[in-house]
Amino acid sequence: MLRWKHIVLLMSILICNAIIAQRNRYTKTHITNLSEFDKKFMHFGFSLGINSSDFTMEYDLSRNDSLKRLEVDPQLGFNLGIVSDLHLGTHFNLRFIPTLSFSQRNVNYEFTQFRGEEDKKYSKPVESTYLDFPLNLKMRSARDKNFAAYVVGGFMYSYDLVSQENSNNNSVNPDDIVIKLKRSTYNYQAGFGFDFFLQYFKFSPEFKLSMGLGDQLKQDGTLFANPLDRVRSRIFLVSLTFEG
Repeated sequence: MLRWKHIVLLMSILICNAIIAQRNRYTKTHITNLSEFDKKFMHFGFSLGINSSDFTMEYDLSRNDSLKRLEVDPQLGFNLGIVSDLHLGTHFNLRFIPTLSFSQRNVNYEFTQFRGEEDKKYSKPVESTYLDFPLNLKMRSARDKNFAAYVVGGFMYSYDLVSQENSNNNSVNPDDIVIKLKRSTYNYQAGFGFDFFLQYFKFSPEFKLSMGLGDQLKQDGTLFANPLDRVRSRIFLVSLTFEG
């Protein structure tokens, strides 16, 4: 299965090739694209991305005598956002990027069975469709002809459109029980990226990590929730933004 590490490696190769191609072009032509771009007070664009969603968990296996393993299996999802960028100065921009984000994590449990029976395993998918509202401060290096590097950080509010926060978990069948997460979450973000000024638009690959603030678990004492003390989201995002 394709993992986020493979995506990062692929993106790194593409970025290196793009930098080399740009450098070669500079050497031959010395053309500066979008020379008036940084003089705009605001500009807009869109963002496409792939995410790897995970949880950081605090748990206690001893609360269930038969529970021997609990782990999270990250899954890939994708993001689609609209970029609004406010120019604050030569090196600073304030960015607001409302985003529709699809993500999934599988929480895997293994219970020891008695009388020689095979251990029982359960995989609980936690699917989310988020409306993300990140507000980030971008700090960019000086522009070197058609290239610049930057770091970005800030906070994000997320609202899960498909949250199972209010699901009925009274079933006696473990397969019907879900892990409940709160519908609204807050996150802090940090990342870096590169700006490539092309002839008609600015292209930017970006790598960003989002970490949840506070406990997202809605504890209801079920077989799967009882061992958990604290659950926080952790999402790694690789995105491509196109701004004009």
